[in-house]
Amino acid sequence: MDEETRLIGGGMVMLSLATSALVVVPYMTVRDVKAPEALKPYTEAQLRGREVYIANGCVYCHSQQPRAKSLGPDTARGWGRASVAADYAYDTPHLLGTMRTGPDLFNVGARQPSEQWHLGHLYQPRAYVEGSVMPSYRFLFETKDKLDRGDVQVQLPPGYAPPGKLVAASRDALDLVAYLQALNHTYPVVNLPEPLTDKR
Repeated sequence: MDEETRLIGGGMVMLSLATSALVVVPYMTVRDVKAPEALKPYTEAQLRGREVYIANGCVYCHSQQPRAKSLGPDTARGWGRASVAADYAYDTPHLLGTMRTGPDLFNVGARQPSEQWHLGHLYQPRAYVEGSVMPSYRFLFETKDKLDRGDVQVQLPPGYAPPGKLVAASRDALDLVAYLQALNHTYPVVNLPEPLTDKR
């Protein structure tokens, strides 16, 4: 019986230590971090688009956390500065991602600001990125003979539109693109001190 008590007690101590190290300490470190002034809360359309992003599993293939120069080539890839905790002030749940089957999307709104590019890329990724393994999200679009009032037509490269038809973006596609365009973290997050100058 004493051995069982020691075993259970040891297990509880290990669980407490792990919880402290992996949950409590990180929370205490970032709980008072404020959003950068340039970071704006998501609009309603962007929040709906974020839900579409989650529902379609985009987070399984794309990360949203560029690494520091010393930890990898993310800066050289054009993915921007390393992310910091404050960049995610309005993200609940956080969509950091762990896989990079596709490129990091932390700054995709700065790299690709065009709504038409995003719409076309969602409709047929290989029309924009040769050899892309991203699936086509054609179910987010409607193929029509004639556009209705308020429809947003997708301007596809030659050979990718259905013959004799027009492609219109659904509300989900437009919201998803609004969310992707909002992923623009090119603002500075730290006020660096002025460099020292030689006054001789």
